[in-house]
Amino acid sequence: MRARTRTHTGAGPTVRALGLITAVLLTAGLITACSDSAGDGDSAPKPLRSSPRTGASRSADATPRADALPALPAALTGQRLRWGRCRGTASTPAPGSDWQCTTLKVPLDYARPTGRTIGLALIRARSQGSGAERIGSLLFNFGGPGGSGVDRLPAFAPQYTKLRARYDLVSFDPRGTGASHGVRCRSDRKVQAAEAVDPTPDTAAEESAYFKDAADFGKGCARQAKDLLNHVSTIEAARDMDLMRQVLGDDELHYMGFSYGTELGGVYAHLFPGKVGRLTLDAVVDPTVGTVGHSENQARGFQRALDDYFTSRGLDPKAGSRKVSALFERLDAKPLPTASGRELTESLATTGVLDTLYSKASWPALTRGLREADRGDGTTLLALADSYNARDSKGHYGTTTHAQRAISCRDDKDRPTAARAKSLLARFRAISPVFGEAMAWDTAGWCHDWPVPGLWDDPEVSAPGAAPVLVVGNTGDPATPYEGARKMADELGKGVGVELTWKGEGHGAYGSGSACVDTTVNAYLLEGRIPRDGRVCS
Repeated sequence: MRARTRTHTGAGPTVRALGLITAVLLTAGLITACSDSAGDGDSAPKPLRSSPRTGASRSADATPRADALPALPAALTGQRLRWGRCRGTASTPAPGSDWQCTTLKVPLDYARPTGRTIGLALIRARSQGSGAERIGSLLFNFGGPGGSGVDRLPAFAPQYTKLRARYDLVSFDPRGTGASHGVRCRSDRKVQAAEAVDPTPDTAAEESAYFKDAADFGKGCARQAKDLLNHVSTIEAARDMDLMRQVLGDDELHYMGFSYGTELGGVYAHLFPGKVGRLTLDAVVDPTVGTVGHSENQARGFQRALDDYFTSRGLDPKAGSRKVSALFERLDAKPLPTASGRELTESLATTGVLDTLYSKASWPALTRGLREADRGDGTTLLALADSYNARDSKGHYGTTTHAQRAISCRDDKDRPTAARAKSLLARFRAISPVFGEAMAWDTAGWCHDWPVPGLWDDPEVSAPGAAPVLVVGNTGDPATPYEGARKMADELGKGVGVELTWKGEGHGAYGSGSACVDTTVNAYLLEGRIPRDGRVCS
């Protein structure tokens, strides 16, 4: 089960998730209000690689440098954006009058820049500064992969008021996401049916059903996305950002990337080191690992967060983990009823528990969910799983996980087999008694029988000659464990990667309650003040 390196929200999972969690807690009478600060999250785990390469140049798989492809035509680099009123959707209302939206044309295939183009949805709020005060545009990616920046930026913008004094705030829906030719791989009915698939198959029949479901998902993506499925990689998204930079009129790219957005930012720095302006990477993906390593990292990170949750309640983490594992085993045999009439399956319960670990503010919801489940009621855990899966009250599901899978499977070259997943089970169970088994199986199930090949073993982010990049790690981050920040800083290269540590909980650091982190990041982005590498905020 992939735990999305989800969309950035600071002190919690996603806007939808926080709203649902808040509703659950209010119903329980446990809180009277829930604040929304800033951090990030996404889905599936990926496998471990050995040693970091400290920024050394290496075989770049499919990551040629910027000058290795044909130049873009003036019709693209010189296009004039027509900013206008933003249009809302049934699920996302249009933001207020401060916001403008437009569409940027980019090549479907950068190897054929004069061929077919696709449109990327952009949103911005103009800087409140003027003249010399204005630095340029600050581009945001909130994670996923597959998260909609057009939806997210207005929701989080109040946290960026100081940044808006000198920047236009800009975000976008990456190719294959949201309003940018978003990928949908299956119907709502089929998504709901898949929630009954056993994430930890114990029999030949369950294993067959598990891999059939995975293959069917890929076939659905191929039917819907067609040629686009070959062109949703992180490399192409990084090239899209450089075209954005040019069309927005900036000499350098100023950028804030959260979770998966840190991987995207690192790849951009590798491809365009001379165009790196002020880049901040928060909730950092480990760039030295591939499919199995990412899964292993997330198993470790989520188990660490669960242990911290039990410790905060004065409970023994090992005993608490045994209790949660026993719940999952009971659900494997017999799902629990819920107030909605749907059943809480093992897969949904696992998702619900993971959902609460993205933010310490969500821990009371986990307490309520586990207590209810002990009494034979799966209502709260199902509500938490639904928030994670972006399922609304009418049974409609969001497509973030569809885009995420399409993008990550285009990126990742490794395709572990069922036999390899089985060989990982013991190691993953030792790392995480609660989540390890599902995450080990997911290494094989996530991109099983995927219709297009992957491009790399792990992302190339070395950026010799680039301006300093601020890399922010949180010691309690479950989805992108803290160790990835140092590895990203090392891979960017000496004098490029500058690490800032926050001793906190949750997915992401900026906007999550640390004045030290916020002040340091703001000073870097607004004044160009680079902190000492290794600075720690407690």
